[in-house]
Amino acid sequence: MKRFYNHRDTLVTEGIDGFLRSSTGQHLCRLEGHDNIHVVLRKDWDKSKVAIVSGGGSGHEPAHAGFVGAGMLTAAVCGALFASPNVDAILAAILEVTGDSGCLLVVKNYTGDRLNFGLAAEQARLAGKKVELVIVADDTALGHDANARGIAGTVLIQKIAGYVAETGASLADVKQAAMDAIKATVSLGLSLSDVNVYDPDHKTRLNEDEAELGLGIHGEPGTDRIAVEQLDALVAKTTEALTPYLTDEPQAVMVNMLGAVPVLEAQAIVDALSRTSLAERIEFLIGPAPMMTSLDMYGFSLSAIPARTDFIQALKFPVEPWAWPGIAPFSKIQTKPTPTLPDTFAYKPSSNAYLEKLITHGASILLDNEKDLNALDAQIGDGDAGSTFAEASRVILKDIDRLPLASPQELCETLGRLLARNAGGSSGVLLSIMFATAGQNTAWRDGLEAGLERMHRYGGASPGDRTMLDALFPAITALKTGDLKQAAKAAREGANATRTMPARAGRAAYVPSESLKNIPDPGAEAIARLLEGLSKLS
Repeated sequence: MKRFYNHRDTLVTEGIDGFLRSSTGQHLCRLEGHDNIHVVLRKDWDKSKVAIVSGGGSGHEPAHAGFVGAGMLTAAVCGALFASPNVDAILAAILEVTGDSGCLLVVKNYTGDRLNFGLAAEQARLAGKKVELVIVADDTALGHDANARGIAGTVLIQKIAGYVAETGASLADVKQAAMDAIKATVSLGLSLSDVNVYDPDHKTRLNEDEAELGLGIHGEPGTDRIAVEQLDALVAKTTEALTPYLTDEPQAVMVNMLGAVPVLEAQAIVDALSRTSLAERIEFLIGPAPMMTSLDMYGFSLSAIPARTDFIQALKFPVEPWAWPGIAPFSKIQTKPTPTLPDTFAYKPSSNAYLEKLITHGASILLDNEKDLNALDAQIGDGDAGSTFAEASRVILKDIDRLPLASPQELCETLGRLLARNAGGSSGVLLSIMFATAGQNTAWRDGLEAGLERMHRYGGASPGDRTMLDALFPAITALKTGDLKQAAKAAREGANATRTMPARAGRAAYVPSESLKNIPDPGAEAIARLLEGLSKLS
């Protein structure tokens, strides 16, 4: 198992200390003196207001230490991985931060947390401290009742309780605000994976085509195993399962990432949420962000709370902790019209049966080679060379009826604009430059040669640098005096030569030379395969 850690038993301590050293933890400190006490607390706490203490097992970061700071938690008690903190650690936190105003403990509904926080509260009371405790049970996977698990909705309770405490309210009022929020908050998660708690023998319970709805933040099995579908369908199923537990009021929804979801996909989850039946009832959005995670779990959860004035006021209040992502209206995206751009199809369509056949066949060659070229590129780059050429092919095929095929000059100019607007990657841009330049010359062979020189100037690569130019230069030179067969032969020789060339330009220049041995440049290989296929038509 490849993970960044020294030893499972030291990871919590190292993680906390790393957090305190970081730019996001400078306002915090921790208790010291006992190996099994991991308490993170505010440096500036003066005990004049009600203290808010929460915590639980580690592995859910940024919860709970990431929410310590003005406006939210006063202290967080961190247990071992997925294990409740011990009574002494909780008691130490209470004793350290509780003044005359008292302390509220915000506890997730798990047996270990209830027992350890409850016993610590009793001991603190015996020591003369005013301590109250609330239990968060927001998970709806098994029904929203007293046995429900406490999951991501806990963060909403911490935020609301923290706000009320910040106003100087009494312990009784802070507790009541937390209880009101607990009663109103519901959550549900969905994941494509379970979680590996640093177990080298871990075996996942989910197949590649399975997702799990309603699983817990410690990897507890969900209520349903469902088929992996497109994102819209998965988000819709989550909202459909959560909706029966909502009140009829407008809602604030928190989109929480469970650990391994990339930012781009997290943002797409929010977009998918806008297409669900729940969307019209969502007034505010929190996230997407990792708030209550489960180590490397590849999933998300949705938490909802009615958009009542008191709740929204508390959720909007600015806070110090970095992990709180803020709240914003959930409304239609704002747009502006794109400025007028040069017309891609400036010339009238015209016909040339041979050229149309050549273009159509060339595009099919690149589409057929997409996977092979991607696999080749994956050995030395980011694995998208085939997709870049294939996408350019799709763009051209889509609008082939709009091309001025009877005029090579107009055709090259149009292809240049078409690729510039639609083709991706450096290869697409460079080919756009070549065709755009070629379109400025009445003789198409001279135009391609001029385009190649312009490509060389902007791209910075030269023949011998291990790029697609090593196939293009000899091919276009051959076209000056020969035909497609000679161009294909020259391109193939150029592509083969890249197998032994040092990389001095392009993405391969960032790859160790040992990894390049006997692998042709994917761009050069694409050009060679294209011309070899086209030469069979001539």
